[in-house]
Amino acid sequence: MAKESFIRTSMKIAIPVAIQAMLQSSFSMVDQLMVGQLGKTAIAAVEVGSKPGFIFTFVSGAVATVTGIMVSQYIGKQDKEKIHVSMSVNMCVMMAIALLTTLVCLFIPGMLSAIYTRDTAVIDSAESYIRIVSFIYPLSGISTLLAVHLRCRNHSEYPLYISGAAAIINTGLNYVLIFGRMGLPAMGIRGAAVASVISQVINLILMIICYKKVCDFKFDIHMSRAEVMQYSAMLIPIVLNELLWTTGQNVNTFIYGHMGTSELAGMSLTGPVQGLFMGALSGLSQAAGILIGKRLGEQKYDKAYNESKKLCVYGFVCSVVLSAVIVLVGKLYTSLYNVDADVKTIGSMLLITFAILAPVKVLNMILGGGIIRSGGRTKYIMIIDILGTWLIGVPLGLFTGLYLKLSIVWTYFILSQEEVVRLIISFYMFRSRKWMNTIE
Repeated sequence: MAKESFIRTSMKIAIPVAIQAMLQSSFSMVDQLMVGQLGKTAIAAVEVGSKPGFIFTFVSGAVATVTGIMVSQYIGKQDKEKIHVSMSVNMCVMMAIALLTTLVCLFIPGMLSAIYTRDTAVIDSAESYIRIVSFIYPLSGISTLLAVHLRCRNHSEYPLYISGAAAIINTGLNYVLIFGRMGLPAMGIRGAAVASVISQVINLILMIICYKKVCDFKFDIHMSRAEVMQYSAMLIPIVLNELLWTTGQNVNTFIYGHMGTSELAGMSLTGPVQGLFMGALSGLSQAAGILIGKRLGEQKYDKAYNESKKLCVYGFVCSVVLSAVIVLVGKLYTSLYNVDADVKTIGSMLLITFAILAPVKVLNMILGGGIIRSGGRTKYIMIIDILGTWLIGVPLGLFTGLYLKLSIVWTYFILSQEEVVRLIISFYMFRSRKWMNTIE
């Protein structure tokens, strides 16, 4: 494939995914700015209340990744029946995870919020938020898998348009429900939760409509014993990987929360910017998973390897440019919040720290989240992430944040060295080509 053709093909997937993620992050930023007008307790409560959703997003994303691996390779093989089976089986797994998450959030929201902070005001506010947003998970789980199939069919524009519409609706409802406009009572952060549920309902309805236009679907969960074993070998490592990684990230939130409400709020301010940054380049990771997966399905291994290197270069160059932008506008962004000066200072310093680390994070996302996983040997990334998170990041975070009591900026920087370790191991694995595999 010519260089121009490869760039064009990868950008056809990457750009809509990136714009979609950036739209979601930008509207999340607007949402947080609205909540931010209620003070640091509200900001901290939403940060705590969003943690179950954070775990679900990544675990469900693991199921979506496996779906993308299977569907893209079977498209490469032109095996229509196995595409149906892949979608059906992964849909069942997704719904089981979503319903379990919903039940946990409905019945023990107080216990969940108390994990991250000792501030009773934050815990009380987060409890109601968790209970309301619990209804989102089945809705977003189904939408995620439908979007994966659409992207594999080279229709990334549909998830983009739908997410944009849902995000706009969510932002409008946030304004009305949080502050009490159009004759409705002011609901505070509970209004933000209700707005999220309504927008997800609309998102799913629109996704189903577009899916029916493009994709043929027949429910079929019949797999041979060999196929079940192959599927399990892909799914179990990646789900465990995301579960353990997100648990590690939640330990970090535990650390920040026990350092103080100001520290937790300051870290929360950086969330939308981090999401915007990583979202802008997440399309390259998705493109890597789909395009490299198709190459492996076609057994074009040298082409898969060379195109993978190009995607890594694109990601690194773009991440350096975006990091420079964050350094320039970080203080301006934090000044928009109605919080104490110390919270703004913490937020702006954390943004600079993130900008320094971001190129490494992006390369890990493309290599681990897209390229190496595209061969279906997901256990490699599970091992790499467990080593980075639980042998490097979590111990360093607990030691520097709670034992040495360093500032949150230094704590965040030191624990994030796990990303460097993860990149070194991932690069070695990539060079070995052991990840290259064609699923049956």
